[in-house]
Amino acid sequence: MASNVYLFRQRISRLGQRMSSFQLNLNPLKEPLGFIKVLEWIASIFAFATCGGFKGKTEILVGCPKEGPENKTITASFGYPFRLNQASFKALPDVNVCGIDWKTQVLIGDYSSSAQFFVTFAVFVFLYCIAALLLYVGYTNLYRDSRKLTMVDFVVTLVATFLWLVSTSAWAKALTDIKVATGHNIIQELAPCKQAATCSFGSVTSMGSLNVSVIFGFLNMILWGGNAWFVYKETSLHSPSNTSASHTQGGISPPTGM
Repeated sequence: MASNVYLFRQRISRLGQRMSSFQLNLNPLKEPLGFIKVLEWIASIFAFATCGGFKGKTEILVGCPKEGPENKTITASFGYPFRLNQASFKALPDVNVCGIDWKTQVLIGDYSSSAQFFVTFAVFVFLYCIAALLLYVGYTNLYRDSRKLTMVDFVVTLVATFLWLVSTSAWAKALTDIKVATGHNIIQELAPCKQAATCSFGSVTSMGSLNVSVIFGFLNMILWGGNAWFVYKETSLHSPSNTSASHTQGGISPPTGM
């Protein structure tokens, strides 16, 4: 019993010494494990920045048969998190065009769940990449000598790959619906355009940056899926004999008679 307590204290002491001794080692960044992590960090930035920073508007041209042939521009602004059902139309400088209160007219659809899932997950990945890179370059020996750290990194890599697939697929579907809801079909959904006014579609802000966010989402999935192999090689699942040897050298003797 006393010997077990002594060995436990030795392990805690070694762990404390390793954690307190930060040593900058850039060699892991030259290896696939660290280099791909840097790419994942950069790709996650592009993913949430191109989606979360989007602002756009859609315009329709409204004509009033009783007031003459001149068309007025009605605008609805929208952006992240894409709650289109809260984006009302505005008619400036006239408030009521054709005697219609356009503020009561809104776009159709709420795609905030898919957009926020995608952006929030990308931000968490961004933060995890920073923590992982800090561990790789500052505590290289601690990472490679620890069964738990490498295994946690491997599990997180697999989960992140799956979540990139799910979140990006959901966001890609939502983006398709957003394009439809803010495009030509909007004329068919506005009640005033069927009654007191004649409407025609004007324009909508280009969604190229949102297309880029989907591309980077799938790129992230590929990067994390490819990096899973290199993280797996660091775990005891790939080289249990080497891990056992390192623990033996650390002061734990293997059982006899096996």
